[in-house]
Amino acid sequence: MSVPPSFSSFPPSFGSFPDLGGSSRKDPETISSSTHAPRRRDPKDEDKQSDRRKKKRDRRDRRSNLGQIPSSERGSRSRDSQDHGKAFHDDERIKAEEDSARRAGQQDVSQPVFFSDKKGDPLSIQYGGIYSRDIPKYHLVGWGRKALGLTSAWTIVHRSNRSVEVVVGGRRKLLGIGDTVSRRLLETTPRRRLMASAEASGKYQEMDGFIPLPSRKPHLVEPKDYRSIGSLKDHGSESDSSSASAASDSDDDDDRTAFSSNHEKMRSLEEQLSVDPSSVSTWLSLLSLSLSQVPFASKNSSKVRSDITLSILGRALPTLPEGPSTRIRLLYLHAGEELWTSEKLEQEWEKAFTAGDINIFLAWLDWRIRNGSRGVDGILEAAVRVLASAASELERLRVFWRLTCALRQAGFIERSMALFQAQADLACFHNSPAISQLPFEEQINNLEEYWDLEAPRIGEPGSTGWVDWYMAGKPERTSRRAPASGSSTHVAVAASLSDPYQRWAQTEVRADEPMRPPLRSTDSDAELDPYATILFSDIRPFLFELTSKRSKGLLRLMWLSHLGLHVPDLEAMAGTDDDDRWAQVRLVSRSYIKAIFPSSTDTQGFAPESHAGILVGREKQYMDSFGPIKDWSHRCIGPLEVSEFRNGEARWAMWTKEDIAGVDVEFVRTVFDQCRMGDDDVEWDLLTLAFEAAIDVKRQVRLSRRFLASVPESLPHWAAHARLERLRGRLDEARKVYQTVLSSPASTRSRLSAGPLWWDWAEMEWLTNDSDAATSVALRAAEVEGLGLAILRGRRALEATALDIPEALWKVREAWTRLGVLLELLTGDSLPSFLTAPLEAGSVVQESMAVASLGMFYHHISTLKSPTRPAVLRERLEKAVELFPNNTILLGMFLEMQRGQGLWGRVRELGDVSISCDVDCGKGISRRVAEIWLGGWEKGRWFWEVERIRGSLTVAIASERTRRSPVLWRLLLELEIRAGDLERAKSFLLQAIGECPLVKDIYMQAFDRIRPAFSAHELRSLWETMVERGLRIRKGLEEVIEGWDEGQGSHMEEEVELDEIEYNARELARLKPY
Repeated sequence: MSVPPSFSSFPPSFGSFPDLGGSSRKDPETISSSTHAPRRRDPKDEDKQSDRRKKKRDRRDRRSNLGQIPSSERGSRSRDSQDHGKAFHDDERIKAEEDSARRAGQQDVSQPVFFSDKKGDPLSIQYGGIYSRDIPKYHLVGWGRKALGLTSAWTIVHRSNRSVEVVVGGRRKLLGIGDTVSRRLLETTPRRRLMASAEASGKYQEMDGFIPLPSRKPHLVEPKDYRSIGSLKDHGSESDSSSASAASDSDDDDDRTAFSSNHEKMRSLEEQLSVDPSSVSTWLSLLSLSLSQVPFASKNSSKVRSDITLSILGRALPTLPEGPSTRIRLLYLHAGEELWTSEKLEQEWEKAFTAGDINIFLAWLDWRIRNGSRGVDGILEAAVRVLASAASELERLRVFWRLTCALRQAGFIERSMALFQAQADLACFHNSPAISQLPFEEQINNLEEYWDLEAPRIGEPGSTGWVDWYMAGKPERTSRRAPASGSSTHVAVAASLSDPYQRWAQTEVRADEPMRPPLRSTDSDAELDPYATILFSDIRPFLFELTSKRSKGLLRLMWLSHLGLHVPDLEAMAGTDDDDRWAQVRLVSRSYIKAIFPSSTDTQGFAPESHAGILVGREKQYMDSFGPIKDWSHRCIGPLEVSEFRNGEARWAMWTKEDIAGVDVEFVRTVFDQCRMGDDDVEWDLLTLAFEAAIDVKRQVRLSRRFLASVPESLPHWAAHARLERLRGRLDEARKVYQTVLSSPASTRSRLSAGPLWWDWAEMEWLTNDSDAATSVALRAAEVEGLGLAILRGRRALEATALDIPEALWKVREAWTRLGVLLELLTGDSLPSFLTAPLEAGSVVQESMAVASLGMFYHHISTLKSPTRPAVLRERLEKAVELFPNNTILLGMFLEMQRGQGLWGRVRELGDVSISCDVDCGKGISRRVAEIWLGGWEKGRWFWEVERIRGSLTVAIASERTRRSPVLWRLLLELEIRAGDLERAKSFLLQAIGECPLVKDIYMQAFDRIRPAFSAHELRSLWETMVERGLRIRKGLEEVIEGWDEGQGSHMEEEVELDEIEYNARELARLKPY
């Protein structure tokens, strides 16, 4: 019998066990003598039965011990069997003695009962292990997979020296990408870097982004002959020297400090700054590199990034001159908004005003609008100061445009429209020289007299302007403008809603949608709304003089944008493209939001079908690749140009029926008519025809003929008229126009200017798949006849003509270049170099050439179905989208070529969160909104893309390029509302109010779409905030909620909450297998 363990960690006697040696048991001899056996057994049978019991017990002990021993210990015991052999023999001997004593009936029962632990406790002799007062936490059973005392559902999946992991089931839970631990690991910066030695860096040569592998198997090395064994002694010194040199090389590699790539880049930038501290680009690169180390999603990221920005730019400002440091100073001031006090921030702004840069003044005005401390009155005071600081007409136009957008977002629609009407009337688009000689103050006084007469103004039917009234001797007009419908059209919009907050919000939103001019004092609705009537004294401080034709043209385009017609690249034409943060107000209109976000039917997934017991996936369905967002550089594509013709209808144009939804058509028509500056106003006439083409093509043709009657020799007007005939599907009529105009003496005198007309004709024939006619047109343009060598002469003539055109006429040169490329494409055996040359980013000219090249390649493959590998075009489009991220024409062609490829990753990369923190480069508002629409491009994938879109918008709001944009905040709220997460939408709404305190539409979402997440007390607080900040409110909230029981509203909120829970449960059940 084994001896009990004598370690100090065990008690000397097992006191927890009962004493089994008492009088309750009789002596075995007494029991054996007083008890008579019913049957006498044979000693041989008893020996066999005892042997069977012994073997069974041994097998059970071995199985139990094997389950408690780890695999490593079992392996070590098998390896060390010789060391433990003696212990096994002793154990067998002890058991044999026990069996013999039991058979002889001489077992001593007075000895205490115990059990032998063959495994032992490793912690009993380890410092810090268990001691005598500890008890085992668990006991293993079932081969170490179960714990004694737990139900069978719990399984042990992992054990260590001090802990055990128990789960329900038989598998250990693996970490997912959404777990907290995984996200924390992804957000941490890399701390280790693999350094390659100098010898290993040249071992593998990279070719086109790949490392080529040998295609043949290596030759087997023949074993050395036995005669060469003895010669190894002679090379011992060489091997020793080589090993010594290798050791020294390894020591050198170990001594070399391994810096991270960011650390090396930062050290390189610091060295460049030490040589040239006045380099603005180097300072911006250093700032971008430093900010890239701080993730946007980290805690207090905005303050940390601002602190880094202040630290770096604080060093840069003293070393930079005043002119180039405007960008640096603006970044410095924007970062200070997060950390400085209001007093210090005011002092820094005043210090920056000394440079006299209009960009700093506009940034200060934008900060005053975002601050919202003094409401709308503070905005007007700041605008007057900035207008006084502007030095040119373009600078005043930028300030004027920013003010009108701020008034519109605050709800003062009539006041913003009055500013445009008065400024357009003052610009005198068709004035006489006598009017231009009048002093500016006298012109304003005359305009004020005309305004007080309440006669029809610019944009209203019957308006002739103050100039005709002044030239006629200032007569007293008796005819008045037709009374407007006013704001009574939205009274019965939401009568069916039971919640008064929602009724009030929808009434206010519907009243702010139409861009109506101000009312007159004689209108019936003027007494109900005092803000609907605008006095001239309210707008006089913001009017200024415009003399140049370019300034007047920009004013007209700004007015069109204000009315809802988007003019691509208007922000860059006026000053800088950063102004799109507040200028793209049309993107949050009702029609655009409906077009950007997919409908409820398009968001539903398609379940696979089963045929003969086999699941067959449905065919992928896509939306139109050319979406509702249209943006490109100015003159990159004309107003009447389209990317593709199909069945006689324009598939995509600058303005379509979807773009003019919600626009007051009659008012815009009047603006087009009254703001025309003479007969040679080509650009304005083309915009007029594009607007009419989106409404009615027949009316557009009549209008085009009227323009041609006034300027019969204008080639751009004839080109526009031919395009109108192509839009109507009348190719024969368009062909007659081309033949007549290009054979006229006017085109012969201006042969170079006729290049766009020749290209339009050749393109029309080419897209109808008539290669012979297109070749004939190209040869006629080159003034060459015949075939064979004549084609080569024609190609050289077209190339020479394109080279002779000056760079200022780059659009005409582009047309001649495309003619030569088309001739080479139709008559050659390979693709022209113009279609395959590397793309370059830079000016507008390069972007236009990229669109022209890729457009021809796209028509060659997609429209005409030519036998050319589409992969070449896909690669070029992928590169073009990276070079020109804000060009949605290239984006549409890229999506069209990716249709049906099944490689969603390439499309998804367009909307991934950009980790670049470059403060000079970035995606604009149009591209960010296009990425939202991109999530619903493939039908049924919307819910899978919500998280990606949410991350993209969050990064866009925090980035320097699109920071604090009310457009993005509004779209983010719409995303959360459509996703059904009202609590998150409420959180974002409160943040948006802090960033954009004077945007009325953001407040209205709390009263309408996000109403279930707000209580009545919170809504009243928001309404009081709106009143304090001076936002336009047409009807008081107290009048609406008077007599309404709030308990009824709380009951409604509970019902909405229950409906939301049921909806989430259904969605969970639907998505459960995934």
